[in-house]
Amino acid sequence: MFVIENRQEKSLSQFFAWLGKERSALITFVCSDRGKPYLNVIARHAPKALNILDRTHIAAKMNKAIDEVRAQETRALKRLTPGTKVILTHARWCLLKRPEHLTENQAIKLKDLLSYNLKSLRAYLLKEEFQLFWEYVSPAWAEQFMDPWCKKVMRSRLESIKKIARMIRVHKPPILNWFAARDEVSLGAVERLNNTLKASIRTS
Repeated sequence: MFVIENRQEKSLSQFFAWLGKERSALITFVCSDRGKPYLNVIARHAPKALNILDRTHIAAKMNKAIDEVRAQETRALKRLTPGTKVILTHARWCLLKRPEHLTENQAIKLKDLLSYNLKSLRAYLLKEEFQLFWEYVSPAWAEQFMDPWCKKVMRSRLESIKKIARMIRVHKPPILNWFAARDEVSLGAVERLNNTLKASIRTS
């Protein structure tokens, strides 16, 4: 196993130096995030590889955006109703976790939240709607879902979520590459390995 210490091009290039030119030339798929160092090094050392934007990277960015909306709205509600408990209190994980992973209390809290017209809930519903994107088989149909979703987000006035839509538009090709590789490699295993390595590096 080769562990990269940081995200700089010099460090990333060391991996390909360790792998060697012949083995690098045989790489068919590369799963990475959207960082320029990754994209530059992959293009230089594995130009024939199909670059796939890491699905977990998109999910993490989406959750970060939703959390920003929730935090901003919570502060705004507290200013409007000082001394009163805000409905979004203790709602963070209700909005960030997948519905099937919610505890019973979190599921009840989310059901209660859905009866309010909140920016945080609009952001949450947009996130959940985007989950349908990964269920398509054809990249062409997935793209037809992606484009209207991005347009809807850009009309939402939710700036944090709009940043995600812009990122998806800019990186559309490597995102759609996910569908080409889905039946060839176990991307779920790649994502789990990425998460395990990141956790190990943070612990170290």
